Amino acid sequence: MKRPNIDTLFLTIVVLYLIISSFLSIDLGSAQLSSHTALNAFAGLFRPDWGFVNDGSREDLLSLLLLTLGIAFLGTLIATLISLPLSILSARNIVPSYGIVPRIGKFVSNILRTFPELIYAILFVTVVGPGPFAGILAIGVNQIGMLGKLYTDEWESIDHAPVEAMEAVGANFWQVLFYARIPQIGAKFLSLSLNHFEIALRSATVLGLVGAGGLGAPIIFAIQSRNWSRVGIILLGIILTISIVDYVTGLLRKRLM
Repeated sequence: MKRPNIDTLFLTIVVLYLIISSFLSIDLGSAQLSSHTALNAFAGLFRPDWGFVNDGSREDLLSLLLLTLGIAFLGTLIATLISLPLSILSARNIVPSYGIVPRIGKFVSNILRTFPELIYAILFVTVVGPGPFAGILAIGVNQIGMLGKLYTDEWESIDHAPVEAMEAVGANFWQVLFYARIPQIGAKFLSLSLNHFEIALRSATVLGLVGAGGLGAPIIFAIQSRNWSRVGIILLGIILTISIVDYVTGLLRKRLM
């Protein structure tokens, strides 16, 4: 029988020690469970406040859902438009003569996608003030990093035979780009953007927690005031909206692929 490697055994012991010590360091003594509060919460969630759906105040559920959709769409649109040129500069097979340029482009994408949208939302609320514009910028900046990385991977995985054929007959950079590269991956780019629009919609629902528009603020206010019927109708609206968007974008992706 093969004896276990000493390094592997030592690493396993260290990992187990870290996991156990991390679990033991969690303070569970402060956790409190009230059956009365839990029952009230569940009862309220299953009795949605239908009057909040559309009361004409422009702060109702329908208006806030439309606002959330707008934040997600514009954020994704901005990210798509900026990610395209960034990914071209980041792809080694497109700008091979400028070795430092792809490294800089990939570094920028890595930095931008490091922080979640909520962190960006806090920063932009401070810079441009509270409101949906801060949410759009937060989603856009984060998605630039995400889409920039995915677009770059697609550029670098294309079939080079059409590119070499066009270069052999004297085609310039832009002709090769539009007639040999983009036709191979244009549909994939649109599919990735649609997928990230779904992700942005989920993110936009919580950006209001920090004042960046959307449904986050009404949710937290309803929870703090124990208005579980209001929480129930908001959650129901979010579930229905995301389900519809997922279904529609899924159909579009199938048509593109």
